[in-house]
Amino acid sequence: MDADGARDHVQAGSDSQVPSNGGGQKHHAAALASAIRAVSGMTLLSRLGGLARDVLIGRIFGDTALGSAFSAGFTIPNLFRRLFGEGALSAAFIPEYAKAQREGREEADRFSSLTLVRLGIATGLLTAVAEIVLFAALVLLPPDPDRQMSIRLIIIMLPFMPFICGTAILGGMLQVHGKFGPAASGPLVLNGFIIAVGLWHLLRGEAGSPAVAYALGIATTVSGITQAATFAWLLRRHASWRADRQLARERVHRMWVTMIPVLIGLGTLQLNTFIDQLIAMWPIWVGPTVFGHPYPLDESSNIIIAAAQRLYQFPLGVFGIAVATAVFPLLSRHAADGERFADTLQRGLRISFYIGLPASAGLMLLNHDVVAALYASGRASVDGAAPTHGGFSDAGVARAAAVLAGFAPGVWAYSVNHVFARAFYARGDTRTPMRIAIGMVALNLALNLTLIWFLREAGLAWSTSICAAIQACILGRFCHTRLHAGSLNRDVLMGLARIVVATGIMAGVVWAVLWMMPAPQRWLDYVLRAGAGSIVGVAVYAGASLALRTPELRWLAHRPKGPGITAETSLD
Repeated sequence: MDADGARDHVQAGSDSQVPSNGGGQKHHAAALASAIRAVSGMTLLSRLGGLARDVLIGRIFGDTALGSAFSAGFTIPNLFRRLFGEGALSAAFIPEYAKAQREGREEADRFSSLTLVRLGIATGLLTAVAEIVLFAALVLLPPDPDRQMSIRLIIIMLPFMPFICGTAILGGMLQVHGKFGPAASGPLVLNGFIIAVGLWHLLRGEAGSPAVAYALGIATTVSGITQAATFAWLLRRHASWRADRQLARERVHRMWVTMIPVLIGLGTLQLNTFIDQLIAMWPIWVGPTVFGHPYPLDESSNIIIAAAQRLYQFPLGVFGIAVATAVFPLLSRHAADGERFADTLQRGLRISFYIGLPASAGLMLLNHDVVAALYASGRASVDGAAPTHGGFSDAGVARAAAVLAGFAPGVWAYSVNHVFARAFYARGDTRTPMRIAIGMVALNLALNLTLIWFLREAGLAWSTSICAAIQACILGRFCHTRLHAGSLNRDVLMGLARIVVATGIMAGVVWAVLWMMPAPQRWLDYVLRAGAGSIVGVAVYAGASLALRTPELRWLAHRPKGPGITAETSLD
């Protein structure tokens, strides 16, 4: 289902009553599957673009200090896009704006205008202060080429932050007005700008130069301005941009009270990723030692971590977050109905496990082949050094593969955490996930500072996976005791057992296929191994699912025969 089809489906079913009998449960399952397909389809294109963008950056800069510097400069403002855009708005701004819209256009205009004004002032001041501090650092700190390059790139890309935060609010408004396609186009614009500029320089043989890094940084900021201007133009008929503080202040305050704990609760993974970057950038920003001892990471660590992060976040973004996004409006609609609430939550968890577990296993088996296929130069390097024409060195590929092997075991946990958190939000509890998230961020920091001395960059990845698994267990326990949702009842556990068996069969066959293939000697060999392993894995997992009669595959393929509820129902 495309964006317009999803919108029409919502409008057709928004006023219908869902039956309460067994047929109603089937209807909910079909509606949830339809919503997941719609959200996944809209997300897939942007994630493919993001993967292409990061692969291109990896090939332009390789595993170098310049690559790490560009990655840091890009990640800092992009963190705000992810925190504001992936979940928090749907749980805070969109419901309030939709309520205001039902009360009248003027009320909605006042609310949206005041929100944008306050957000613009806050993010603008934050950006201005940060820029002043960064300029002062350039002047006052001892000269260091790598550090100065990193600071300059952050200065160039930091203005992306206020524009992209505003774009997130405007995108939420577009969704309320039924414009789901344009609202999802923001990442496509960002990726398009970077890919176009990157390809231009790569084809001209200018890979790996500071000038290319500056050009890509400017393209990033321009993409943010373009997105904000385009969204504002699309909303020219739906907003007057007036800020009446007296009438809209209470609604804006309520939105922020809701959004702040949601940002923390849903942003655990992003906050942990940001902490990983701070630790990885120590050699560039501070120096190669800490307290007189050699630091376990080096100037290449940040770009190596960033390359591995994109690979595990791809299935998470396309499927894991899509399941949580699709299940949230259904949980919200049935928050007062214990049976339907529990049924929806259980189905969401089972689908998350069904997608997340094989993704974890597949990435662990194919980690080196996938990294080499995407980031290696395609030519042999000399003594493991980075090739002059771009791409990761042999040593860089091995280090990135080790990092991916650390992130991979947590894919299932990252997925179910989003579902658990939204179950609490649907019942109006934003504080429980926030408190758990704060504890996990602290634990992640402690594990990071310990494991890097033994595993280098891979220690950061293993810390993230361990914390995600612990968070999933705690959220599941609290969900059972506080929400009384029976999230891990007998049916869920039996379904999980079948998923584990199917995943084990898939992993065994993929391992055997890789074992029988000749040891890779060229870049093309890694491409063939990664492709063969992926195709065989999908086919075997689907076959095992059919043989074990796992219902999750049938749920995902089931289409509703009548009006239903899709992911956008939360707009009501």
